[in-house]
Amino acid sequence: MRRVGLAVILTLRLALAPLAGEAQQSLKVARIGWLGDDPATTHFREAFRQGLRDLGCVEGRNLVIEYRFVEGKIERFPAVAAELIALNVDVIVAPNPPAALAAKQATTSIPIVFAANADPVESGLVTSLARPGGNVTGSATLSPELVGKRLEHLKEAIPGVNRVAVLWQPGATDERTERDMLKRAEVAARVLGMRLQFVEARGPNDFDNAFSEMTRARSGAVTVVGSVMFFNERRRLVALAAKNRLPAVYPVREFVEAGGLMTYAANLTEQFRRAATYVDKILKGAKPVDLPVEQPTKFELVINMKTAKALGLTIPQTLLLRADQLIE
Repeated sequence: MRRVGLAVILTLRLALAPLAGEAQQSLKVARIGWLGDDPATTHFREAFRQGLRDLGCVEGRNLVIEYRFVEGKIERFPAVAAELIALNVDVIVAPNPPAALAAKQATTSIPIVFAANADPVESGLVTSLARPGGNVTGSATLSPELVGKRLEHLKEAIPGVNRVAVLWQPGATDERTERDMLKRAEVAARVLGMRLQFVEARGPNDFDNAFSEMTRARSGAVTVVGSVMFFNERRRLVALAAKNRLPAVYPVREFVEAGGLMTYAANLTEQFRRAATYVDKILKGAKPVDLPVEQPTKFELVINMKTAKALGLTIPQTLLLRADQLIE
């Protein structure tokens, strides 16, 4: 009897071994590192989490996200990236260019997904959009290609404007991309019959002088080139534009939601949701080198009508009809 009982036990163990292996596999918890800047941008993180949930990846069940933030101190990105690497995360999500560059410099083995990058080729993150190379991939916003279109919309909104200030940040991590935008702006301005005034702001302490320069030069409007610092300081930039009664076109809709006049750009919230798709594929075994950089197929024209009224502007009906959203 004892031999029979032992035989039964051994048989059961052999039969259940594959099931136990499958159970262990299904219980495996993936670990994602979030190399963030501003903890207040909760809508981006929620869009990313929702994208993961749609794909069956749920925090607390089969997924852990290690959140880290530098809170505007971009120089801390390398140290914080090292923290995530020490945790042996499966993939690092980099919401902006400085974070992605810091992560790339810190590791060549852990996959990195950038959620929103103006020009990942120009910034040195990937070799090409079709073949990223290395351990980095993600979604591009194609911001350089939109600079001319923003000036077009500005000209249509304010037909009489012929001098436009271009606010940019020299010394930014992705300065090469910004300089590319300046060149494209010059080309577009010539076609539109505009003169440009390039105004620098290396940090928030330069903002007041920057807007004083614009008013002294009698610029009739301003276009803001995208940078992480400008995004973090968007409310102050919007307030200064209003104070100086300068109509402005901005790099993303968050400026317009903060009271800016208008924007024409990819939807960043959607970009973060799409970043979840990359993470899901990588967790299932895909390599970043085999995942082409995704480009947006739709761009949004958003106009703040309350701001237009405050500036005494009557936005042409032709432009209003093309707007994806009018903020009242």
